[in-house]
Amino acid sequence: MSVQSPAEHELAQLLVESLNLEGVAPDSIDPEAPLFGDGLGLDSIDALELALAISKKYGFQLRSDSDENRRIFSSLRALSAHIDQNRAA
Repeated sequence: MSVQSPAEHELAQLLVESLNLEGVAPDSIDPEAPLFGDGLGLDSIDALELALAISKKYGFQLRSDSDENRRIFSSLRALSAHIDQNRAA
């Protein structure tokens, strides 16, 4: 398992809190593991809730119709990198 960066850990905490993931410790989420399907097991409703939480915390919108979403939401690491590139200064 890869080690989370501080930004990835912050995002993991947001993910666990906003999706009420009982029994999942933020620091137990592998930053390179898939968030959907076989990985963390999130679904499309979770993606919408997570996108809303991200927009509130980081100050930018994740568009639901973006072709990039599959890549952006592929892992904690990919999502954290996308936030870092787009967050409001």
